[in-house]
Parts: sequence; C-alpha cells; structure tokens
Amino acid sequence: MPTIGRLHLVTDTRPGRNALEVVAAALRAGFDVVQVRPEDAVTDREAYELTVRVLAMCRELGRTCLVNDRLHIALAAGADGGHVGADDLPVAAARRVLGPHAILGATARNPETARRAVADGASYLGVGPAFATTTKTGLPDAIGPAGVRAVAEAVGVPVVAIGGVTAARAGELFAAGAHAVAVVGAVSGAADPYAAALEFTA
Repeated sequence: MPTIGRLHLVTDTRPGRNALEVVAAALRAGFDVVQVRPEDAVTDREAYELTVRVLAMCRELGRTCLVNDRLHIALAAGADGGHVGADDLPVAAARRVLGPHAILGATARNPETARRAVADGASYLGVGPAFATTTKTGLPDAIGPAGVRAVAEAVGVPVVAIGGVTAARAGELFAAGAHAVAVVGAVSGAADPYAAALEFTA
C-alpha cells in the first residue's frame, strides 16, 4: 500500500533541469514520495514518458509516485495517485476520476478550504506557500509555520507543507504539525542534489 511519506520531491521540468537525475538522487537519499509536476509547456506524451520512468524508479524502492494536475497521465501510467491545485479539477471530480483507492492530494491555504477538500475526498493536503518561493509564479503570500499549523489542527489527514522549504526550515514545519514537507528548488536547484536531499533526510 503506497504511503504519504515525510519527504516529498516535486519534479522541476523547467528547461535546463534534469528531472530524472534529481529524482534518482532524492530517492537514493531517502525521499519517499515523488510528485511529477509537468510544466504547462510539457506535452502529454512527454509528461507520460517522464511519469513512467519516475514510477519505475519509485517501484524499485517501494516509494510512492504521484502526478500533479494531469490525472489522466496518473491513470495511464499506473501511478499511486495525483494532486490537484486551486485551478485544477475540483477535489470531488478528481476523486471520481482516480477512483476510491488512489492517493489524492489537494492544495489548501486555510482551515475552511482544507475541511472542504477533505470532505470531498482528499487523502492529504498540500499547504502553502509556507515560505516565499521562486519555483512557481503568481503564488499568494507565504502563510508561514503558523498558517500550516492552523490547517493541520483543522483536519485529520496528513498536511504536506510546500513552498520555499529548505532543510534548515523543515524542522519548524514539522514542529508546527506538518506530517511532511514537499521540496522543489532546494534539491533540484542544488549543485549537488544528492547532498542537498541528504540534508533533509538527516
């Protein structure tokens, strides 16, 4: 049974990034979930091929593989589930697409949205941005550890803090009630992704 582990790597498929190399480094360092997040410019075929390769790497180590937004890719590749953001399919619709047993993550920023997402079938919540981040444009202001705590206290499902998460800051997010942290730039933007990922597992 796939689990919603403590350390999530979100792929960075922007030009100049080697997503597969970073995934391999993070898995080797002990990350237990990989979320494939294709940029808008990535075609479905490219996203599918990337997902199949990431899924094979996850399966080999018994880790969990999710796909952000493109739920048809998650289904086609046989991934463990998906994640929907504020502008993607509504959570209840996403649950119908994925079926009753898949892992379904949803984005929430406050207790009210969080409770609604859980009622609609979310298995876990991606909560943030915890801190300011440059990985994604057009994001709202950071909610900080206090915002993460407010959501964690409002729901009974795991809360995954995302947004500007570094190894140095992960501890305060766990202390605020986050079950897990999701990392993008701190690993994929590092000169040595393996060493960067090890800082989180430590």
